Amino acid sequence: MFISQEYRINERIFAKQLRVIDDEGAQLGILTKEEALQKARQLELDLVEVAPQADPPVCRLMNFGKFKYRQKKKTHKHHASQLKELRVRPKIDPHDLQTKTQQARKFLQRKDKVLVNMIFRGRERAHAELGKEMLMKVAQELEDVAKVEKGVTLDGRKMSLLLAPKT
Repeated sequence: MFISQEYRINERIFAKQLRVIDDEGAQLGILTKEEALQKARQLELDLVEVAPQADPPVCRLMNFGKFKYRQKKKTHKHHASQLKELRVRPKIDPHDLQTKTQQARKFLQRKDKVLVNMIFRGRERAHAELGKEMLMKVAQELEDVAKVEKGVTLDGRKMSLLLAPKT
């Protein structure tokens, strides 16, 4: 909407004649600086020079504080999605698994992806089906906030499940 970052407002405007636009976008015509300032005070708004290069310069009646806030909000960066990892073991205590699931829920609500890794040691690898059941249980508990992006995969002594937030 506006190109420049520096705006002249109210008494800082130099031009004697101004093309004035009200807060709803309707043109009020060409007014003197004093008339335009008086109109702005009546409406409890600021007179902001939006096109100083025009002849006569274009000014708008607006709440300048609100305008600056909206401009700042437009440039604000949003949360970038990250990949969070949770590590579990096949013999994890049910309460510990519940705690890890709650942590995964927080990550998913913040729009982060969650990689759940099941680490097997020694003879635990012989019971990979128990690990798969546990990972599927985690996916079921989180199905209200997550979707399975990549199913259960076994890679050496690590079994993984990738969850993505539902949009």
